[in-house]
Amino acid sequence: MGPLAIGPVQLALCLVFILIAGFASLALGLRLERDLLWGSLRAFAQLLLVGILLDTVFQLDRAVLVLAVFVFMVFWAAHAVRGRVADAQIGVFLPTFVSMVTSYLVVTIVVTAAIIQVDPWWSPQYFIPIGGMIAGNSMNAISLSLERMLRDFRQQRAQIELALVLGATGAEATAPILRAAIRAGMIPSINALMTVGLVSLPGMMTGQILSGTAPGEAVRYQIVVMLMLVASTTIGATLVTYVVRRRCFTRAHQLSI
Repeated sequence: MGPLAIGPVQLALCLVFILIAGFASLALGLRLERDLLWGSLRAFAQLLLVGILLDTVFQLDRAVLVLAVFVFMVFWAAHAVRGRVADAQIGVFLPTFVSMVTSYLVVTIVVTAAIIQVDPWWSPQYFIPIGGMIAGNSMNAISLSLERMLRDFRQQRAQIELALVLGATGAEATAPILRAAIRAGMIPSINALMTVGLVSLPGMMTGQILSGTAPGEAVRYQIVVMLMLVASTTIGATLVTYVVRRRCFTRAHQLSI
């Protein structure tokens, strides 16, 4: 049994959910009506445009286009990280973007080529959804890690500078802070491992079941997804925090934030 098609009328019926949220906002004085309206319009527009783009990419089936879409997704993930961290003194976008493209490209290729064994490895049906899941989930981990690290640098400035005065390098003086930041970014993905299948059915598994895939097969795919997200979260958070930490110190190992 394949998935049931959703037409324009069914999509329009979904607006009742936004109306419920809007009425609740009005009744409780939350002042979220404009955000709900704007968010809904953006969601419709962005997803419909992505659907058209992916239809084109799937039909052309070219590696360059698939990788271009992947880089485009990572670009906006890095842009979202910069927006959440919002640190005026340290430029986090470029190191975040480069680190994310490098690490997520490696993880995605390993999953498609070695684990799922897609032929070719850049097949858009697999590469784009898997790359998108990696970028979207790891984006949150990187944001948490960077926020934690930069906040602790400022709060513990006196301790860091004391260690520097005593002869420690910037890396040595901030090693405990870096470990705590990476740990903060990894905890959500580890918690997800603990509760998957008990609290909710994850998106990948749910989507495959709705499309007619046997639950046993969907479970195997979901296991691959959960484990790859732990790896990508760890690699992304570690790589980005290490790179950004270097930008927080001068060549003379002076804290610059």
